[in-house]
Amino acid sequence: MVSTVEAVGIAIILSAIVVIFHEIRGVGWRTREDISGAILEHRASTLAEVDYPEPMSRAVGGGIGAGVAVPTGEAEGELEAGEAETVEEGPWTKPDDEADIFEIEYVKEGQTLEVRENQTLLEAGEEQGWDLPFACREGQCLSCGGHVVDGSSEEFVIHNNQQMLESPELEDGYVLTCVAYPKADFSLETGETP
Repeated sequence: MVSTVEAVGIAIILSAIVVIFHEIRGVGWRTREDISGAILEHRASTLAEVDYPEPMSRAVGGGIGAGVAVPTGEAEGELEAGEAETVEEGPWTKPDDEADIFEIEYVKEGQTLEVRENQTLLEAGEEQGWDLPFACREGQCLSCGGHVVDGSSEEFVIHNNQQMLESPELEDGYVLTCVAYPKADFSLETGETP
């Protein structure tokens, strides 16, 4: 057993060692300069600029349906100087004052909204402040999927360039809310995919 005098002696010695180490200044080591900004700038200058929306913004399933970036610049299939891009006609080209208004019941949100025919189902929900899922906003993934309760989605919406849903899925009532424009009143369940 250690006596009280020995314990006090050990405590004094340990305290002295701690004080000595605390007072030692070291060899003058300094942190290196932060070069992360320079590395990021260099990397950005070596990558091709692309024209596509912010990837996977608020996406459901993070990473599902990720697209391939296409560099901008001279490439086959681009418009020549002075050539106008042709825009497919549809409800999305109608001015607000000429657009019909439909009542869409957002079942899970518990509200019925008046949605213009030139407005997507996703945009209408976002105007209400709802955090609805989406990723590409171009109909090229399933992140924004929804389900028309009332029947075939082709009876109730017009899709502008959706590329993910096949005919049986459309027949079952599935929609991509980011490119779906209403053409009748119906009930919609958001966050539903086939």
